[in-house]
Amino acid sequence: MTGLPGWMPPPHAEGWFADDLDHLPETPRRTELIDGALVFRPPPRRSWHSRLVTMLTVTLMDQAPDGIHVGREMTIKLDQRNRPEPDLLATTAAFDSDRTWFAPDEVRLVVEVVSPESAHRDRTIKLRKYAEAGIPHYWCIEDEDGSPVVHAYELDRPTRAYAPAGIFRGSLRRPVPFAISLDLDGLVPARRRD
Repeated sequence: MTGLPGWMPPPHAEGWFADDLDHLPETPRRTELIDGALVFRPPPRRSWHSRLVTMLTVTLMDQAPDGIHVGREMTIKLDQRNRPEPDLLATTAAFDSDRTWFAPDEVRLVVEVVSPESAHRDRTIKLRKYAEAGIPHYWCIEDEDGSPVVHAYELDRPTRAYAPAGIFRGSLRRPVPFAISLDLDGLVPARRRD
């Protein structure tokens, strides 16, 4: 076993801060900050996850109105100690080629596609943190026997908590954060039965 890289010990007694991520060029590509701790997300190992994120990104880009931009794998600086990286997001921020993160008030929708290593974070921790940061819409997408199932949440502003807005199988139609119509089953090829 080799020693830890020199950049790995936290630079602060409290751990890592959100701005520290911009100064860690040797970290793995998908590195998040959750409660001051670095979380290394492996690249999607399943073709299903990668295909779903790609197709959903393209489809939402086609449907987004002027002023809404859809992107993937960009962090959101929720606060000084949290900078998660969702699979996909919709933002009102103008394109900036040097941007490395978005502020919560620039984000209208966050999408997490659940994988085995991220399931707990996606279903509980991120659900709470995105709501507390004021992000209006959150989708947590599960794999149900090869078909995507979207658990949609909408922010209840007075409580800063998400309220369930529906569970969608086969298709999804939502008027917010913009008019969205999805053929969910068409986003990924059907799983072959052997």
